[in-house]
Amino acid sequence: MSEFFANLHSSSTRRSFIGGSDARIIMGSDESALLRLWREKRGEAEPEDLSGNLIVQLGTVTEDLNRRWYELNSGHVVKDVQRRARHQVIPWMAATLDGVVESTGAVFEAKFMLPWSFSEEAAAEKHMAQLQHNMWVIQSRSAVLSIITGGGKWVEMTIPADPLYQHLLLTAEKRFWRCVETGEIPHLFGVETPRPRIEAVRIVDMTSSNSWAEFAGVFCQTRGAFLNHEAAKVELKKLMPEDAKEAIGHGIRAKRSKSGAISFDLQVAEVGHAAL
Repeated sequence: MSEFFANLHSSSTRRSFIGGSDARIIMGSDESALLRLWREKRGEAEPEDLSGNLIVQLGTVTEDLNRRWYELNSGHVVKDVQRRARHQVIPWMAATLDGVVESTGAVFEAKFMLPWSFSEEAAAEKHMAQLQHNMWVIQSRSAVLSIITGGGKWVEMTIPADPLYQHLLLTAEKRFWRCVETGEIPHLFGVETPRPRIEAVRIVDMTSSNSWAEFAGVFCQTRGAFLNHEAAKVELKKLMPEDAKEAIGHGIRAKRSKSGAISFDLQVAEVGHAAL
C-alpha cells in the first residue's frame, strides 16, 4: 500500500488506476482522447507530454496561490495538499487531491481558466467528472471548485455529490477498465449525463447587464397586467358550468379537458360577408 502511494505519479503506476483527470476523458466526447488513454493504461503508449501546454502549466504554477487565496477569502483551511488516495474497495480507482477543506471534508480543486471562455456553468460541467470521481474516492459529500481566470478574477463554487451522476460515472469507468484488462477497444459512453447541480451561494449585482435591464423593464411594466390576467382566469373558471365542454363569449374560448383542466385562448372573430 505505501509503495502504491509513494509511486502514484510515476508513468508505470499511473497505468494501474483511473484518476480524476482520466474520468473527464472517459465521460467526454473525444473518442481519440479516449483511445489514447486506453493505450496509455495498457502500456502501449506513453502519457501525453503536457509540458508545452501553456494553460496546463499556468494551472500548475498558480495552484499554490489559488489555495492560499481561497483560504484568505473563505476563512477555511485546506489540508492534505497533494494527498494521494485510493478507494477503499475499488482497487483501480484513485485520486491525487489538490486538498481537502478541513472544516467540511469537501474536496478542494484549484483551476485556472481563460476569461473569454469562462462561465460558472461551463466550468462546473467541464470539471464535473473529476470532482464527482474524487468525491467518490474519499467518500466526500461536496467539493469546492476554486478558479482563477486570466482576467484577474477569482470564483468559488460549491458542488454537492450527485448520486445519479456518480452512478453513471462508475458504470462508464468500470466499462473502460474492463477494456483495459481485456484489450477490447473502448467506445464513448454515449449517455448524456445529468446537468451538474451548483449550490447557490452568491448574491450577484446585475445592474451592469443591458439584457437584464431590458427584461427587468418588461417584467415591471407587465406585472400588474399579469396579476389581473391570472385573477380573471380564476373567476372565469368558477363561472364555467360544470357540464360544459366549452364556453364561448366576449372574445375568449374556454375548453375543459378529459381530466377536468380548463384552458383559455382568444376567440378568432369570423369575418362576415359584405352585403351585395
